[in-house]
Amino acid sequence: MKYEKADQLKKNEEFEGAVTIVKPQTESPSAGTEAPPAEQTAAKSETPVKADKSATKSSGKSAGKTSAKTTGKSSEKAADKTAVKAPVKAPGVPAGKAPAKSSKASAKTEAVVTETATRQPEIEDSEGFNGRRPVNDPFRVGEEVVHDVHYFKVSAGELRMKVEPFAMVNNRKSYTFAVEIRTSPLFSSFYSVEDRVETFVDYEDLVPRVFQLHVKESGQLREAKMLFDVEKNTATFWEKKVTKDHGEEEKKQNWEILPYTQNVYSAIFYMRNFKWETGKEYSFRVGNDNENLVFSGKALRREVLNTKLGPIKAIVVQPKITLKGKLNPIGDNFIWLSDDDRKYILRIESKIKIGTLVSEVVEIKPGK
Repeated sequence: MKYEKADQLKKNEEFEGAVTIVKPQTESPSAGTEAPPAEQTAAKSETPVKADKSATKSSGKSAGKTSAKTTGKSSEKAADKTAVKAPVKAPGVPAGKAPAKSSKASAKTEAVVTETATRQPEIEDSEGFNGRRPVNDPFRVGEEVVHDVHYFKVSAGELRMKVEPFAMVNNRKSYTFAVEIRTSPLFSSFYSVEDRVETFVDYEDLVPRVFQLHVKESGQLREAKMLFDVEKNTATFWEKKVTKDHGEEEKKQNWEILPYTQNVYSAIFYMRNFKWETGKEYSFRVGNDNENLVFSGKALRREVLNTKLGPIKAIVVQPKITLKGKLNPIGDNFIWLSDDDRKYILRIESKIKIGTLVSEVVEIKPGK
């Protein structure tokens, strides 16, 4: 098997026809872009976001426009999306009422307030969020968390979780989250792994639109891509690979998803938005491999984790998966998150058939 075939596997006309990715973000986003430039976002992310600052300036007229945009959408996604904006209390006006420019505008505003009473989707915890946005954004461009992955105390490789510069995905500002895995020289001598996945998550609603997976291993080359169409509530997955045993293979999957669904890679980052209070369980939707799942995690305890960087305060989380209404245990797996506003993933522990695979932090670059 020749590694030169990796570039051939990346070509996917159907995917490229549906998705436009521009990275890093250009200085002046093209017309129709709803998000601010990346430089402004990076600056704002250093301080907590004030709840609905821009919305308090809106009049009954703008509220009416918001209501009009949501009229006629019958899907669950449309119901969820109307809940993105939190209720607004205008200066000098009682809570739940809009400035009285006209009775028609006032009625529309009250309708919006009623619709946005609950953050969507209801499966997710709302503490620490302003609509779909976290009050304290845990992500910074340039952030990089490096883990040493070891098995029976022998280093098997490294895991890198990165926040790269913002991209424009189909003209919408998006986070660029990347995960890279590489085997150590010792393990590479009998099986080499050099994998990378990047997932693009919409800045406004925190829903992933796209991921791209690049696998370069001793036994295979593989390119996979996924598109979440949030307008149609569908997921499309493409895969091309070449292996020594089976040669070239292709696969395509398409299935319906629920609103505000994460993919398996964005989930690693998305879980960092929650508070993770001890004894409390947190859940969100995940779409993967032609299935719709629910990821849940319970914060078991707080403790001090001794790492190569020194002692770090941490929250221990035990994850689980629910598929088709039934709980599917995923073994004795645990995740340690830093007990602060950033919620870095400090340690992942997974018991397998023989022994325990451990991935633990050895370096943190906080980003800017």
